[in-house]
Amino acid sequence: METQEALVYTLISILLPLLFLYWRFLWLSYIAGTSTPQLTSHSLTAESDESEFMSYMLRKSKSVKKALDEAVPLCEPVLKIREAMRYTLLSDGKHVRPILCLAACELVGGHESTAMSSACALEMIHASSIILDDLPCMDDDSLRRGKPTNHKVFGEDMAILASVALMGLAIKHTSASTSSGVPPERVLRAVQVMAQAVGTEGLVAGQAEDLAGEGMSFEEDNEAGLEHLEFIHIHKTATLLEAAAVVGGIMGGGSDEEIERLGKYARCIGLMFQVVDDVLDVTKSSEELGKTAGKDVMAGKLTYPKVMGVEKSREYAERLKREAREHLRGFDSNKAAPLLFLADYIVNRQN
Repeated sequence: METQEALVYTLISILLPLLFLYWRFLWLSYIAGTSTPQLTSHSLTAESDESEFMSYMLRKSKSVKKALDEAVPLCEPVLKIREAMRYTLLSDGKHVRPILCLAACELVGGHESTAMSSACALEMIHASSIILDDLPCMDDDSLRRGKPTNHKVFGEDMAILASVALMGLAIKHTSASTSSGVPPERVLRAVQVMAQAVGTEGLVAGQAEDLAGEGMSFEEDNEAGLEHLEFIHIHKTATLLEAAAVVGGIMGGGSDEEIERLGKYARCIGLMFQVVDDVLDVTKSSEELGKTAGKDVMAGKLTYPKVMGVEKSREYAERLKREAREHLRGFDSNKAAPLLFLADYIVNRQN
């Protein structure tokens, strides 16, 4: 009898806690099911406002900067070159190109992690290009993003080596995307797009024409002047932004039609970026811009305000913005929200 009672007490002592846990689980499940899910402050929709977009930009920029920091560790060997690479790569830029790449990837159904390596590679290419752009033999600038330019800090020899190293690292970084599960054919296609954007069909062509055009006068033929200017900036500025959107679309698995539309959108905002840049160059101070104001005018270069005036340039930027937005028609409006906001951000920027 005592044995039976002991057995009953033992069973009760086991079952009661189990019953308690069961009902607790049911209650927690009920609470979880009835509570309203909270959207993160960085979620963007077509109804979002400018402050939400700026939160989105800050979050994306922070993610990109963290990945860039990890990509170029400060260590031996060639410590000095790594310092020079990091000086420009990790300076306080807007990260428009990598953010554009990530947004394009997400627009076509991809995830941020799928395109992060490529996004970082695009920022490496951009950093490489501005190091070269600032050299005395090119645009001869001493101020960039509010700081002395790379060659002013590290010398021309180290600056050139850092630029070359960044370009090589960009390709290596993109090719590493296969380890993240991205199909090799997408990675190869992305590398080809980047290579084309840098060479004689992209940045190099634009810079060469920019140098060749110094001191040229188109006062009697504004149409020829505008055509010359468009060639420079389609290649020197717009091509890399176009590559960013196209690479994002490729890495995200977008269709050929989607990728083509993303490229056209980005070409518009790329030209718009330069038009706004030219206007700011003649309407803002060096302190406001974080770089030398009026430099292009002093060098005798063609600019949009020089060819069409400040007000007409602003009107042209607005027209390019409308065209850019038109290329996004047909995409899900909520998924396209970051790119729509980005067009507004570029046309309204003040530095």
